[in-house]
Amino acid sequence: MELRSIDSPVREQGRGDSIEAGAATQKQFQAVLENRITPAAANPPPLSDLVRRRLVTGKSARPLFRPESSGLESVLDADERTRIVNTSESPWRMVCALSIDSEWGTYVGTGWFVAPTTLITAGHCVFDRNQMNGWARRIAVTPARDRELTPFGSAVSTRFSTVDRWLSDQDPDFDIAAIHLDEPMLTDPSAVFRVGALTDEELVDYMINVSGYPGTPGGGQELYWAKNRIRAVTPRRIFYDVDTSGGQSGGPAYIFREGEIQPIVVGIHAYGLGGTPASMNMRVNSAPRIIPAVVDQIEHWCQNGGAGGIANLGGMAGVGGGVG
Repeated sequence: MELRSIDSPVREQGRGDSIEAGAATQKQFQAVLENRITPAAANPPPLSDLVRRRLVTGKSARPLFRPESSGLESVLDADERTRIVNTSESPWRMVCALSIDSEWGTYVGTGWFVAPTTLITAGHCVFDRNQMNGWARRIAVTPARDRELTPFGSAVSTRFSTVDRWLSDQDPDFDIAAIHLDEPMLTDPSAVFRVGALTDEELVDYMINVSGYPGTPGGGQELYWAKNRIRAVTPRRIFYDVDTSGGQSGGPAYIFREGEIQPIVVGIHAYGLGGTPASMNMRVNSAPRIIPAVVDQIEHWCQNGGAGGIANLGGMAGVGGGVG
């Protein structure tokens, strides 16, 4: 089976039309047997001393915070999130506030740069039948936003892509999408996240960072970040005791390997308790996991700027969309 990329339709009339998503019926994917990580930038932006002291790197045998009281898109016990005000520094500048305009209302979300003109976000930030009646109409992208401060300006996109498994089934394990820009917004083309499909053994015990623009606090205009340990992994999901709330969907869940300064995204934050199987007996937040087929799809989006078609996705088929 392939994941098939579907682009948002470009037309003036109303949306909500059904779109043929392709024949994606296989529900299982093979385990990640070896690490697959996109290449590192030749000269990634440096991390300041303050940022280095905040971010968590490498692995730990113990979590940072007591994991007993977590919940849906939730703050776990005391709120351990930190508001980031030096947003023009790396890696914060690579995270974007999204203002999503749809047929049924305006919403906030989070995206992040994987290439100078390509952002990754959650699938439900660009296409949601239940909340938006289909595709988003337009999305305003503001990197490094801090309230009224927008050091890199803002841009509006009407070109989005997602995968058929999200478009046809709203499958939470494939809640992933891309937003395509006409021009780069950041001055440094190396200011992007890497993406990595790591084996279960590699992921276990990694310390993970999650950044995003929650609706509360901040109204989708303030960047927040939190950290803790990866608590569990399944073939298509990563679970962690990291504080989040609505609006952070689409944000990067990322690690730093020891001695490296360019972050590697291993999941796209999207769910809280409602996305955690009851059989796991955990109250945790989670991200659809980056697997090799997702790495392939993201690379295809970066190379083709949202042009649809089927890429060689090694087990998934990808799709693209958006309405002007």
